Amino acid sequence: MSNETGRFDRVVSLAAWRDSLSEMGPAWVAGAIAAGPATMASLLTAGASFGYALLWVVVLSAVLGALAQYLSVRVGLATESGIVTAVERHLGEWWAWLLVADTVLAAGLAQLVIMKGLADVSAAVTGLDARIWGVAWAVVLAVGLAGRGYRFVELVAKVLVAAVVVAFLASLVVVPVDPIAAAGGLVPSLPGGVDGALVAAGVLGGAVHVTLVTMHTYTVRARGWTERDRGLATFDVGASMLVAFGVYSVAIFLVAAGVLRGSAAAADGLSAIEAGQALGPLVGPSAEWLFLLGLLGAAVSTLGGNTVAPPFLLADKLGWETDVSDDRYRALLAGFALLSALGVFVGGAFFPLLVLVLAFGLVGTPFALVVVLALLHADGVAVDLPRGVTAAGGVLVAVAAVLAGNFARGHVTPFPPVEPLSAAVTVFAGVLGLATIVLAGQSLRGAF
Repeated sequence: MSNETGRFDRVVSLAAWRDSLSEMGPAWVAGAIAAGPATMASLLTAGASFGYALLWVVVLSAVLGALAQYLSVRVGLATESGIVTAVERHLGEWWAWLLVADTVLAAGLAQLVIMKGLADVSAAVTGLDARIWGVAWAVVLAVGLAGRGYRFVELVAKVLVAAVVVAFLASLVVVPVDPIAAAGGLVPSLPGGVDGALVAAGVLGGAVHVTLVTMHTYTVRARGWTERDRGLATFDVGASMLVAFGVYSVAIFLVAAGVLRGSAAAADGLSAIEAGQALGPLVGPSAEWLFLLGLLGAAVSTLGGNTVAPPFLLADKLGWETDVSDDRYRALLAGFALLSALGVFVGGAFFPLLVLVLAFGLVGTPFALVVVLALLHADGVAVDLPRGVTAAGGVLVAVAAVLAGNFARGHVTPFPPVEPLSAAVTVFAGVLGLATIVLAGQSLRGAF
C-alpha cells in the first residue's frame, strides 16, 4: 500500500509540475524582453571589455530582475487592474501620467533601436536591404499582435526565449572558462570608470527596466490571475526571470569573457558580425550563423513583448480596454508596431546603441520601482508581503538608482546642453530623480 501511495504522490506531483509549466506565461513575456538583443549586447560588451570583472552584476541582475517582477506581479494580483489605474486610485492622476510618459519614452526608444538591430541582422543573413526588412518586420508585428493580441506574444516568447537559451548554452560547452578568474568576478568592482558604469547599467537595465516593471501588471490581468493564483505567479517569475534569464545571461557573459576579452573589436566597439566571427575558431564556420540566429530570435521575442507595453499603459490611462476586443486598443497596438519601422533610419552601430538604450531606460526605473512599493503599502491595497520583501525592494531601488546615477552623471553637461542626447538624459534624469525622491518621501511619511 505504501509503494502504491508513493507512486500516486509522484504522479500527482509530476502532474502538478506539468500544469504549472503549461499555465506559465506573463513572466515569460518579461523574460523575452529581458533576454533580448540589448541585454545580449550589454553582456557581450561587458565580457569583451572587462573580462570576468562584471560577473557579479550579471548574477545580481537576474536576482534583482526576479524581485522586480515579483513586486510588480503582486500589484497586479492585489489590485486586479493595470498599474496606471492602480496609481490613479491610490496615488493620484499626476503620478499616473508621469509613469505613462516614463514607460513610453523608454520603450519607444528601445523599440526603434531593437528594430534597427533586427533589420540589420536580417539583412546580414539574407543580403536584402535592411530598410525592406524593417518595413516587413513592422507589418508582421502589427498583423500578429493586432490579430491575436497578448497570447500571441506569450506563445512566441516561450519558444524563442527557450531556443536562445539553448543556443548559448551550446556555445558555452566549447568555450574555455577560467573558473578562478570567474570566481574573482563575483567580488563587486566597477572597472573602466564611466565606460564601466555604462556597461554595468546596461546589464542591470536588461533585467530591471521600467517597461518590464509596468507591463507585468497587464499581462497578469490578461491571464485573469488574482490573489488565488499567487503561487503560480511566483513560480512563473522564478522559472522565467531567475532561472531561464539567469542561465541565459551567465552563459552569454562567460562566452564573451572567455573568448572576446582583449579582441581588437572590443577596443573599437563590438558589432554583431565581429562577435560571431570571434567564436569561429572554437565552433567552426557555423559560429557566425549560430550567433546571428540567436540574435535574430532574441530581437523578435523582444519586439513582440516591447510593442505591447506603451499601448497597455496609454489605453489604461484613456479608459480603454487593454485587449484586442477594443478596436481603439487594436489600432494603438498596430500603430506602435508600424512606427517601429522608423528604427532602420537610426544612425550608428546598433550594439553600442543597444547598451545605451538599456542604460537610458534604467534612469527611469527607480521611479517605477518606488511607484510599485508605494502601491503595495497604500491604503486600500491588501498585500501580505513575505518578511523582508519591502527591505529587499528598498535595496533594489538603491542599486538601480546608483547605477542609473553613475550613467546619467557621465552624460550631464552644463546648462544649456549642446548635444541632443546629453540634453535628453539631463532632463529625463532630473525630472524622474526629483519625482522619485518626492514620491518616496510621501510614502514614508504616510507609513510612519
